[in-house]
Amino acid sequence: MHVEAQVRAKLLTNTEQYSQITDDIARPIEAAPNKEWLFWTTISAIVMTVCCFGLIGYLLWEGIGVWGLNTEVGWGFDITNFVFWVGIGHAGTLISAVLLLFRQTWRNSINRSAEAMTIFAVLCAAIFPGIHAGRTWDLIWFAPIPNTRGTLWANFNSPLLWDVFAITTYLTVSLVFWYLGMIPDFATLRDRFTRKGKDVAAGIYGALSFGWEGSARNWSRYEIISLILAGLCTPLVLSVHSIVSMDFATSVVPGWHTTIFPPYFVAGAIFSGFGMVQTLLIVMRRIYKLENYITMEHMENMAKVVIATGTTVGLAYMTEFFVAWYSGSFFERYVFINRAFGDYAWAYWIMFSCNVLSPQLFWSKKIRTSMTATFILSIFVNIGMWFERFVIIVTSLHHDYVPARWANYTPTWVEFGIFLGTFGLFFTCFFLFSKFLPVINMFEVKTLLHRPKKPSGIPEGKKDEAVHAH
Repeated sequence: MHVEAQVRAKLLTNTEQYSQITDDIARPIEAAPNKEWLFWTTISAIVMTVCCFGLIGYLLWEGIGVWGLNTEVGWGFDITNFVFWVGIGHAGTLISAVLLLFRQTWRNSINRSAEAMTIFAVLCAAIFPGIHAGRTWDLIWFAPIPNTRGTLWANFNSPLLWDVFAITTYLTVSLVFWYLGMIPDFATLRDRFTRKGKDVAAGIYGALSFGWEGSARNWSRYEIISLILAGLCTPLVLSVHSIVSMDFATSVVPGWHTTIFPPYFVAGAIFSGFGMVQTLLIVMRRIYKLENYITMEHMENMAKVVIATGTTVGLAYMTEFFVAWYSGSFFERYVFINRAFGDYAWAYWIMFSCNVLSPQLFWSKKIRTSMTATFILSIFVNIGMWFERFVIIVTSLHHDYVPARWANYTPTWVEFGIFLGTFGLFFTCFFLFSKFLPVINMFEVKTLLHRPKKPSGIPEGKKDEAVHAH
């Protein structure tokens, strides 16, 4: 019986030479900044300066009374945005570390940008706990260090303290992992700029490459430390957002006090992170003409992850309603009925539509392979995940046990402005990264380049059907 094996889609297209990969990836770095890059980088920098740094300065001067918080809703945009940005950063570690351990080669073209996204997203997230504390100058109290305040030490029982530990560890390990992966590429850029007589650029990339020579010893140590860091990063994917969820789960507030939060938050973080990766890569592959390296296979694989995590998030939503009903607690039931049909029902149904319904469209291969449809759906994913955090926080707080205290929360222009400013910070960092650093891992992509010989006895036109993509 004759059986034909299905050939997988290629991870590289229209690429035949190793030198072509180097030229394509290094070209944006070597070329002068174009007008589009200058325009969007300038806009992002202005938004970052005015809306982020300017309004934070205004907030510190006036106090958090300029926010719309009240006696009921003590957490609003600040913690919503914090959890949102931490979630965005999860996909980078997942793509880099977990897929490396499982030897998934489709990560090779997208891991560099995903890792950069992680660093920039965590920087945006780190802003909000500091300014939410009100007295930013007293943040040193979070640090478990000897001090002159007598017996006043950080409370190790508080999930807020473990937030600091988890996020700083996550940022540090992710930063080291990101930088380590760029060292061979820095050496490549060093050699290219040296040959072209650009001594200043060659000196900068030479310093960043740490004297990389490409010897067997270099590669051996590189492989070992990459696996070690991947092993360290993998539990962080689970621990960071689990610890963030403990800020809510350890309280006695109906709607928060639930054991489903750790896995629920982790699935949601990966879901939103992959949505942002799709958004960025679709734009980047078009602007820098990287269609040969970020292919339909990559987009399809990411869409499948979005389907899986989006379905998990939808299951968590239904589980919350079931547990609220099954618990017999009047207060739990009221919170979830109010969440779906109360004053903030509009936010709940936006969340549900974007997070549960829209990802199901990815079951269609036609939609998965459409860049326009994927781009739109990836934006819906991030809109929905922001509203998820908003719904969890606000609808659980604005109606407490005493009806006389009930109050709705309306964010002010300052809160909207700071949130917009963090996008300015994120995109300013990403634009600078895309111009001065290689957005794709050169040497890892080169491992995907195979030119097998034509099998004997097979016509030239049938060669691609007979050769299995590696």
